[in-house]
Amino acid sequence: MSLESEAGLSGDVLPGVLSESLHAELVAFRRDLHMHPELGNQEFRTTAAIKERLEQAGLRPRVLSTGTGLVCDIGLAEGEHPEHLPVPLLALRADIDALPIPDAKTDCPYRSTVPDRAHACGHDVHTTVVLGTGLVLADLHAKGLLPRPVRLLFQPAEEVLPGGALDAIEDGVLTGVGRILAVHCDPRVEAGRIGLRHGPITSACDRVEIALDGPGGHTARPHLTTDLVTAAARVAIDVPAVVARRVDTRAGLAVTWGRIESGHAPNVIPQHAELSGTVRCLDLEAWRQAPDIVHAAIDEVATLHRAKSEITYMRGVPPVVNDRESTELLRRAMVARRGMKSVESTEQSLGGEDFSWYLEQVPGALARLGVRRPGERTVRDLHQGDFDADEHAITVGVELFTAAVFLDRNGAQS
Repeated sequence: MSLESEAGLSGDVLPGVLSESLHAELVAFRRDLHMHPELGNQEFRTTAAIKERLEQAGLRPRVLSTGTGLVCDIGLAEGEHPEHLPVPLLALRADIDALPIPDAKTDCPYRSTVPDRAHACGHDVHTTVVLGTGLVLADLHAKGLLPRPVRLLFQPAEEVLPGGALDAIEDGVLTGVGRILAVHCDPRVEAGRIGLRHGPITSACDRVEIALDGPGGHTARPHLTTDLVTAAARVAIDVPAVVARRVDTRAGLAVTWGRIESGHAPNVIPQHAELSGTVRCLDLEAWRQAPDIVHAAIDEVATLHRAKSEITYMRGVPPVVNDRESTELLRRAMVARRGMKSVESTEQSLGGEDFSWYLEQVPGALARLGVRRPGERTVRDLHQGDFDADEHAITVGVELFTAAVFLDRNGAQS
């Protein structure tokens, strides 16, 4: 079977191949973002740069009401309301914020110029892919070749729980949208390829903070008081085990601690201890039950050791659950561009992604965009200061999204 027949297309009806000049421009744009990373809800320079380039292309982007991030429709007449369109909008989403970690790359001409800030999760690549797609689609629309309306969404604060997606949704970014697509850099996948999975592709991620209190005392007489350090240690050890036994093990509900603090002297039993960590879950229904399960487990263990507990449970994000039809759309689009071998299956990650909030409202899918240089054996993981991407992935992402626009002519039903 030929590549075109597998995709159900012929080459002359699938425009939008990225030119060398546009690729060079997008690489320069990405490197500029990489050098000037901004944290969630502080992405003013990033927002201004995106807005300026979209306006140069004749588009009318709107800055979100939070002050950073943008939404931009292509293929709508001025004054036309998206909810009244005969075909719903296909939305393409990028996250634009960076991380509060130092850039550890050496001898890199575009390394971060901002201390303790870095695009170590690939959001600069995501942003550039959606921007590049918008420029290609704007040109096609000017030529009368755009088959359906498209919305570009540049979302702030993905790294800030519970995620900037909630503010964007409240701002109306899903009005008139029938389907939403996104990519996320994956250093395990070689550039030129994408990873796909139908169903859950990320996990839920919440945060929990615990304060334990007791009367304190001398370490010579722990039996006369609450041995708070031991109580904190038992909470740290026992709560994850208790939680894991109260749901189906396939749900993957896991509590992991990142901080535990108590005491100031070796011979004084302290009056206060603190723990904080994350609650991750692979299953959507188990995630909905997680707060009650975790609360109960902490109370039981703390009470057993005569410690008073105060629990702060912060909802994060549900799992990203890819819609089957949207996943198939991305597969067909990638095959049409790069061939059958350009798509691989991917496993469910324990990382969280606030793209999941959009999928609570409309169908959609997230693809893992390969960014590992061909032949490179060292895998630079996400959220590490030495992370970088093969910039060929920018072209791949733009052509993937452009093909998806042409393959999804009717869109999902909103």
